[in-house]
Amino acid sequence: MNFLAIILIQGCPLLQNTKTISINFFPFKRVASPTNISHSNSIIDMLLGKTENKTVDSETLIKNVQDRISESLKHGYKYSRIVDASEDFLRKHVFEQVEMAVIYVDLVGSTKLSLSLPPEKLSVIISSFVQEMSYVISQCGGFVLKFSGDAVIGYFVGKGSKLQAADDAAGCAESMLKVVNHGINEILTKNESAFPQLQIKIGIDFGSSTVVQYGSDETRSLVDLLGASMNMAAKIQGLAQPNQIVLGKDVFDRLHPAVQEMFIDITNELENWTYTSKDSKAIYHVYRFKG
Repeated sequence: MNFLAIILIQGCPLLQNTKTISINFFPFKRVASPTNISHSNSIIDMLLGKTENKTVDSETLIKNVQDRISESLKHGYKYSRIVDASEDFLRKHVFEQVEMAVIYVDLVGSTKLSLSLPPEKLSVIISSFVQEMSYVISQCGGFVLKFSGDAVIGYFVGKGSKLQAADDAAGCAESMLKVVNHGINEILTKNESAFPQLQIKIGIDFGSSTVVQYGSDETRSLVDLLGASMNMAAKIQGLAQPNQIVLGKDVFDRLHPAVQEMFIDITNELENWTYTSKDSKAIYHVYRFKG
């Protein structure tokens, strides 16, 4: 069972005609209203997008991904600039600390791809991949901080709710897996050039990050995020196996209990994991998605 078959993530839009458990996010309590649960085995079957107030169902959403990838392979699809929303948000909070869930998604085997594909095809695949991951982050209510080679870094503030930010990030991560497997790979494997299937690794952590501005120009200077959770999310992503989601305890503790049950603590399986919690000397626990 997937995240969104159990919970309604308010920041990450879902199919409005799907019967599910709706979770209301409050500062002190989350209330679940039981209904008949739709036992879909795909998070994408419950994910929607909104364009000009029109609901887009999951089938259309995946088809849009496939159409963009096909166009990219043929003519070089021109994606819109997703990071602008992040820059606008960060400029409003320069030198402030913002609590957020940070997500790192990295393409597996990019070095091998670079050795097996012509540069022009490699650039199309990498650019399309990072843009599609960016679309998923944006669709789930998050911000795209930046691209780092073949990786995408995003963050979720949950409209001020720590609980919602954590759930949004977790739902986004699984959505990324579905988009890669059912959207991008579906086209790559059917292409006459016989591209290899893509795989990804995802890491998530939660904490306070400081918004920094490099320069005095308030409108043009580079803005970025610094903080322990930014670094830890990258470390956690490195623990993931291909097509796997791993998250830190600070995220896990903020997930809805029903979502927590979908993760397993893998800390004791790690031989060289020595990082400690922010508030103690205890080893920082990490959790793998069971799906």
